[in-house]
Amino acid sequence: MTRNVVISGGGTGIGLAAALAFAADADQVLLLGRRAEVLEKAGVPGALTYAADLTKVEDVRGVAEFVAAELGTVDVLIHSAGGSGLLEPGPGTEAGDDPLAAVAHAWTVAFRLNTLTAALLTEALSDRLASPGGRVLFLSSIAAYRGSGSGAYAASKAALHPYAFDLARRLGPRGITVNVVAPGYIEDTDFFGDRMTEERRQQLIAETSTGRAGTPGDVAATLHWLASPSASHITAQVVQVNGGAERGH
Repeated sequence: MTRNVVISGGGTGIGLAAALAFAADADQVLLLGRRAEVLEKAGVPGALTYAADLTKVEDVRGVAEFVAAELGTVDVLIHSAGGSGLLEPGPGTEAGDDPLAAVAHAWTVAFRLNTLTAALLTEALSDRLASPGGRVLFLSSIAAYRGSGSGAYAASKAALHPYAFDLARRLGPRGITVNVVAPGYIEDTDFFGDRMTEERRQQLIAETSTGRAGTPGDVAATLHWLASPSASHITAQVVQVNGGAERGH
């Protein structure tokens, strides 16, 4: 049976890999992202696209209206939007600015990108989740367990865990499951931009037990399984996809 699958951040990286996995099942996929041109060039067969900034309430309302008109019911909601970059210039982004203002800006941006986007979209679409059988899936990070260097990104991802647990309790009586997937180092994404050196890459791979970097497909396969009937009794869990790196070496 064809399902309606909504994926934020669906134009690149893990979100795109997940979109392709669901489209291969002939599911109807809706890709969300800030850049319309990226969504349109994603190449997901039969996918709908809608460009929106999910940190903005009015944009999220627009998504909800589009979903109501085009899909009606949401069977699978995947939150892949986020990252460690800046949304827009702000206090502390230029040399010489107040260091404390820079901290405030970095933490505010991290939580807007990684936490607020997920919360706003979930709440906007919660009444449209299929009951029973709906799935809500969040993308966290190994950083939620090990830190991220600055703390802001890791904290914003870790904040998704208790939110997911609360949602699982709230939505469980409707037959809806809520889970989190926490990837480790994943190659072929835009996350690191041009900051990844070969030395750092080898260091991250050496931390795994499997001796390799993760791929977007590794994470997409986990999301696909959690959305399947086989995982209908799994909820309020964090599934780590990091080749054992969280345990350390």
